[in-house]
Amino acid sequence: MISKMEINGIHTTLTEPLKAYITKKIGNMDRYLPRHARESAHVEVKLKEDKIKTKKQCTCEVILHLPHDTIMIKETTINMFAAVDIVETKLKNQLKKYKEKHAVKRLHHRLLNKLRSRGL
Repeated sequence: MISKMEINGIHTTLTEPLKAYITKKIGNMDRYLPRHARESAHVEVKLKEDKIKTKKQCTCEVILHLPHDTIMIKETTINMFAAVDIVETKLKNQLKKYKEKHAVKRLHHRLLNKLRSRGL
C-alpha cells in the first residue's frame, strides 16, 4: 500500500466511500513498482467536478512521484468512480513500463552466469 497519498477535491465533496475506493484502487499500485521505489513513492489524487449546462463532468487526475520520474494521468467521464477505474488501468500500464525501464535485472544476470559456467 502506498503510504504517502493526498486526495483533494475541487468543486466536489469527498465522501468516505469515494476516499475508500480511491485508496483501495490507487493505493495498491505499489505492487507494480520496483522495490527500491516503493518507500519514496508519493501520490496526489485531484478530483474535479464541472457542471456544464446539463452535463456533469468528473475529472480524476493522478500524479505519481517516483525516484527517477513523475507519472501524470488524467481522465474525464460522467461518473467519478468510472474515472478512477480508467485512471487505475492507465496507471498500471505506465508503471509496468517504468518497472521494465528502472528495475534491477539480477535474475537475468544470474541465469546468464549459470549458463556461462556450464559452458552452454
